[in-house]
Amino acid sequence: MATYTYNKVTPEVLEQIKAAANGHVLVGDQINEDFSHDEMRIYGEAMPEVLVEPTTTEEVAAVMKVCNENKIAVTPSGARTALTGGPVAQYGGVMISTTKMNKILGYDEENLVVTIQPGVLLKDLADDALKRGLMYPPDPGEKLATVGGNVSTNAGGMRAVKYGTTRDYVKEITVVLPTGEVVKEGATVSKTSSGYSLLHLLIGSEGTLGIITEMTLKIIVAPKMTMSIIVPYETLEGAIATVPKLFAANLDPQALEFMEKDVVIDTEQLLSKEVYPKQLNGVDINAYVLATFDGSDEDQLMNTIEEASNIALEAGAVDVLVADTPQQLRDAWAIRSSLLESIEGNTKLLDECDVVVPVTKIPEFLTYAKSLGEGHSYTVKDFGHAGDGNLHIYLCSNDDDAEAFMKESDEFMKKAYAKAVELGGLISGEHGIGSGKISYLKDFVGPVNMRLMRGIKKVFDPNMILNPGKVCFIPEEDEDE
Repeated sequence: MATYTYNKVTPEVLEQIKAAANGHVLVGDQINEDFSHDEMRIYGEAMPEVLVEPTTTEEVAAVMKVCNENKIAVTPSGARTALTGGPVAQYGGVMISTTKMNKILGYDEENLVVTIQPGVLLKDLADDALKRGLMYPPDPGEKLATVGGNVSTNAGGMRAVKYGTTRDYVKEITVVLPTGEVVKEGATVSKTSSGYSLLHLLIGSEGTLGIITEMTLKIIVAPKMTMSIIVPYETLEGAIATVPKLFAANLDPQALEFMEKDVVIDTEQLLSKEVYPKQLNGVDINAYVLATFDGSDEDQLMNTIEEASNIALEAGAVDVLVADTPQQLRDAWAIRSSLLESIEGNTKLLDECDVVVPVTKIPEFLTYAKSLGEGHSYTVKDFGHAGDGNLHIYLCSNDDDAEAFMKESDEFMKKAYAKAVELGGLISGEHGIGSGKISYLKDFVGPVNMRLMRGIKKVFDPNMILNPGKVCFIPEEDEDE
């Protein structure tokens, strides 16, 4: 049995790191407080001893080699928009931020790929591709996240229902291993049976197996037209019941989201916009489906919208509102994109889970989750991806006792995750495990799978220095546990 400890950064090692990183190094008070946490501070805050902001693969590799030789913990970091404590330097040491590796290196439009560095923001890549008539389909809600961070967590987003998750668009990556070795995984090809897929093992590994320094990503020709419909319902059950019917009609929505009224009202107040109806035809509206369809032919797209509208009305929708102007489209999606921001703005203490369940089980899970909040100091708010069953559940409290809140939250999470698994789901659809969800992952996957994951990590990272305390490895625990 073994546990792991890490060394401090001595003055001598600091000089080696500075030389390895060509001086792109900050220490002490030079490091901004933002580097002590991600978007979910409740999972802990810790400052690194050293912050490295490399600009090349070679610098990352040289720094990793120094840290590996001296058994110093290393935490990779992107834009720090994570929600699970993933980019927090729990064990001090060195943080490597890839935000200055932010170049779009080039397009190969014949093969429909783009090569970028990991610090490119999702919004910047999406906008740049669109100028060329192209689209990078993955569309996570946080547009100011780095694409490298998206790849590290296999982010999903709102267009996953039609186009898939980030994993489906990664063709090739350059990775610095914890030992400082540099490898390339994948290729710009359509298929492979060439041994174990280390590419797909690294995607979604949350920076525990290697640091991605370059990516070649699949892109597509952008659809010529996009149109959305807002579909209001009296009940959430009615809203979700529409979703399988849209799939059965082969309408292929680009995005299919659900929201409940209370969160929508808060967000409209935040943005000073009133977009979603609260009452129609004398009926109180309590839930909404926001669906987007795309295509290259206006007549075909209008036919799709008409068919979707008829299906929704037959399934119990109170009405169907077509967002067919650019402004209406922007407003409808501005509300959806700002739901989390409004929740954060109205909440002192916040915890979150992003379970994924079969689409038909969404109402049952949400009813159960809300029942868990009865009699507690927190309220339960939710929204999510109706098309793929990925639900974002938030526990919101305006009390000041963080310790008591986390105890209540832990009780909620254990029951909620167990229910998700009972319904045939998983404990995370896109946000990952980080440090905040390790104990729940252990309960879900069991000791054999945890042993396999730790074994994989040790092959990549013999000294277990890269992002310790995340996903499957806690240094203080015996590895045989």
